[in-house]
Amino acid sequence: MACESGASCCDTKESVQNYYGKFLTKTSDLKTGACTAQIGKFPKYVREVIALVHEEVTSKYYGCGPVFPPALQGDSILDLGSGSGQDCYILSKLVGADGQVVGLDMTDEQLSVANKYINYHTKLFGYASPNISFVKGYMENMVEAGIKDNTFDIVVSNCVINLSKDKLAVLKEAYRVLKEGGELYFSDVYADQNLPDSVREHKELWCECVAGAIFWKDLYKLAKEIGFSTPRLVTAGLFSVEDKHYKDVLGDAKFVSVTYRLFKLPQVQSQASTVVYGGEIQGHEDELPFDYAITLKKNEECHVKPELATILKTSRYRKYFTFTEGEHGPCKCAKMEKDPFEYCAQQGNIKSCC
Repeated sequence: MACESGASCCDTKESVQNYYGKFLTKTSDLKTGACTAQIGKFPKYVREVIALVHEEVTSKYYGCGPVFPPALQGDSILDLGSGSGQDCYILSKLVGADGQVVGLDMTDEQLSVANKYINYHTKLFGYASPNISFVKGYMENMVEAGIKDNTFDIVVSNCVINLSKDKLAVLKEAYRVLKEGGELYFSDVYADQNLPDSVREHKELWCECVAGAIFWKDLYKLAKEIGFSTPRLVTAGLFSVEDKHYKDVLGDAKFVSVTYRLFKLPQVQSQASTVVYGGEIQGHEDELPFDYAITLKKNEECHVKPELATILKTSRYRKYFTFTEGEHGPCKCAKMEKDPFEYCAQQGNIKSCC
């Protein structure tokens, strides 16, 4: 992909398609660490599934964080910007034969690789028929791709939303296609400031998932505008751009890869409640980490605020908890609008609570 230095060549869908379909042929072709900055530790059951994915699929994988939340059995999941299909195939195994996974992507070359291995993984997982499909389309307008309202339990995305010029449209579409109680669980790159036009318009830094990063606080504004619950930080990791030319363009801007979870909740929230986790989720039999500061321990009472009570009661998690409404004790949960850069600096010093 040829671009003059400093010129904008990745500010359109077509440019991004060309970059990921023609210029990049494997993960090692990337020029920054943004799309390979994997963060967080996977449970053993997830690591075992990752090892099963076909080598050609993994060789063309680009992502910046984990997109495998707990309690997926039987769920319907949509992956925005599914690429070669790695995350979709992992999710296909995790949801089981009764679940459903749909990957949405706009790049023919990536879709070709993803579709090539549907039968391979279906047989490998022991399914009678595929529980996975891939659709060509744009995440800013999924109606055109035939994605209907209130269809999915979970929407995931891995280092893709930053590539869109219209992030509000993408998040609105994710909200539209989620069922009530559904979750948007996604990893992406964020900046510690609003980036200037000189960065936004840079040729490769946009396609490399850097120049399209929004100021992390803006996600909270977008979520509130759309109607999502408060974004909950799950995990985060700093990454640096080492290329001198890129560093000169970026100036003092810093970047972080973050996994957030947001929920589509009913208009009327539940009361603050006391909840007890039953310990029945695979890989989380003793405790369930919910976000960076909240861990729900098996058979221990936990006093939660109205929003978290509503999330647990209306989402796929409800069958794993018992509930008693009303104030029954102090809630010591940390604030939701957590600075991910501060989080990275504090890792190891954050105490889990309910």
